[in-house]
Amino acid sequence: MTIDMSNDAALIQTLSKITTATLTTVLLKKGLRNVWLRGAKPLEPGQPRIVGRAFTLRFVPAREDLATPESWSSPISTRAAIEAMPEGCIAVVDAMGVSDAGIFGDILCARMQKRGVAALVTDGVVRDVEGVRATGLPVWCSGAAAPPSVAGLTFVNWQEPIACGGVAVFPGDMIVIDDDGAVLIPAALLEEVVTQSVEQERLESWIMSQVDAGVPLPGLYPPNAENKARYEASKSGD
Repeated sequence: MTIDMSNDAALIQTLSKITTATLTTVLLKKGLRNVWLRGAKPLEPGQPRIVGRAFTLRFVPAREDLATPESWSSPISTRAAIEAMPEGCIAVVDAMGVSDAGIFGDILCARMQKRGVAALVTDGVVRDVEGVRATGLPVWCSGAAAPPSVAGLTFVNWQEPIACGGVAVFPGDMIVIDDDGAVLIPAALLEEVVTQSVEQERLESWIMSQVDAGVPLPGLYPPNAENKARYEASKSGD
C-alpha cells in the first residue's frame, strides 16, 4: 500500500498541538478503547510531539533457517523496507514485545533519518543505543538489547496490518507520539477525531482556568449543564 501524505500537512500541524491523552479521551467517546501502543516509550523523553502516517513492519518468531545474518541481504528485509519508507512517515514495527533482540541499530536508524522518516515506534527493543541516539531519529520502544534481531525474530514483510503493543495497526493510520506514548487514530476517522480533539482541548483549557480560579471539581470536570453553559458563553466572548 502506498501512503499518500500530500494532503496531511494541515491535519498534522493541528495534531502536533493535541496531547495523546486528549486523543485517547476522544477516541474512548467514540467507542475505541484499544488505541495506545503498549511498550512504546520515548528513548529520549522531552522530544516534541510527532505525528505521521503509519508505515508498518512485521516480525514473527525466529526460525533458524530464516533468521540468519544472510537474511539481511534478502529482498524481504528490514533494509529493503527502509528504502520503501516515504518522507514523514512513522515506522511502526510489530516485534511481538520481544525484549532480548534489538530490531534496529544505529546504521538502520541513520538511514531512516536520512530518508526523512519522522520516527520509529515499536513494542520491541533497539540495539546500539548510544549510536541510535546520535542519529537524531526519534525512537519510541520498550528498551534496549545487544543481540541482533535474528537472535529472536524473523522479519517477514512491510505495509500490511500488524499488531504493535496489542493494537491493530493498518498502513496509513495516523500515529501521534509524545511523552505519554504512542496513540493510533484510524485513517477513516481522522478528520472527525481531529475536529473533536480541538474542541476537547479547548474545553479542558477552560476547565483548567476554572480550577486556577478555585472552582471545585464536582460539576466542573466533567462539566454539568450549568458549567457547559458557562463554557459556551466564554466561547462567544472570544
